[in-house]
Amino acid sequence: MTQATTAAAALQEARQAPGSRADRAIKRRRVLDILDAAGRDSLLLTTNTALTWYLDGSRVHISLAGDPIAALLVDRDGDHLVTFNNEAGRIAAEELPAGVNLHTVPWYGNLHQAAAAVGTSGQPPLPEADATAQLRAARQQLLPAESARYSLLSAELAGIMTDVLSAARPDTTEFGLVSSLAARVVAAGAEPLVLLCNGSSRSSFRHPLATHSPLGRRAMAVVCARRDGLVANITRWIRFDAGTPEERDAEARIAAVEADIFDATVPGARLDSIFTEIKAAYVRHGFGADQWEQHHQGGPAGYAGRDPRVTAAVSDTVVRDQAFTWNPSGPAVKIEDTAQLTESGLQVLTADPRWPSTIVNGLERPVTLQL
Repeated sequence: MTQATTAAAALQEARQAPGSRADRAIKRRRVLDILDAAGRDSLLLTTNTALTWYLDGSRVHISLAGDPIAALLVDRDGDHLVTFNNEAGRIAAEELPAGVNLHTVPWYGNLHQAAAAVGTSGQPPLPEADATAQLRAARQQLLPAESARYSLLSAELAGIMTDVLSAARPDTTEFGLVSSLAARVVAAGAEPLVLLCNGSSRSSFRHPLATHSPLGRRAMAVVCARRDGLVANITRWIRFDAGTPEERDAEARIAAVEADIFDATVPGARLDSIFTEIKAAYVRHGFGADQWEQHHQGGPAGYAGRDPRVTAAVSDTVVRDQAFTWNPSGPAVKIEDTAQLTESGLQVLTADPRWPSTIVNGLERPVTLQL
């Protein structure tokens, strides 16, 4: 077996769900610490974000737009996953981590009530909503196996963007482009949670759902894809001419805004302080004081697209091994990648060496692909 084959096999193993027993043991300890601090004996997890994090990548959804088809009670005696009777076979065969007890409820039953009742404690469980901040903090530092899965997903997503966008033409429609992206994302075993595209006629929209419009001379594509619970986010631009001086200038300035945000993303920094730096960076690089109000600025990433979106009201502290997707934007410009704050600094995960790039403040960043 060659070194490349061995590395590929290791990465493939890393992305298998149910996930790492070692990572799951650390996550259970983090939840027990939450219970200790709250003086409670059990915690009921009910959201997709919390469930996929705690189960380390298990799929607990059917409809992407629907509620999870499972709930999980963590108590001091063990973990209890409750699902509907018509889901139990697949969950048991493909998604149930070792050491998790599986219980069923009729498909017409009350999932949360059933999950709350399986514990051994005499008191009601702590609802997930009452431990939102604590659970978010527990998810911040990605562990080794989930970091490997996230890196693999992000790199594959970046490669998909390169492949699909490189084949685009001015008469390709926005729907045509995102359908090609969606097909590749699904073929990679992931779920396309967000697919956006604007051609040159619709470049003023910050969240452009695709239409039948042709791409024209310039286009943006955005994909947020989930696999094993982890969500990778990426934006890329293409054009079919040399671009205008104004476009090239705005692209360079938005990358400079991002570089300032990256510089502020260090262990120990508070998210509200980074948000203050974001607002200052727009002014510093000539976008005006109101640009931060035109679109959300991103924030920590991982088991949610943003966990959470950064605002002046979010005071979470940045930690090492945490993932981020910042996405500063201006009129007809935007830059976005998924990165992880490692011991040696921010490492961009959604990177493909085939995509054209430039060095911005010491970090390789994507530029518009000219076709």
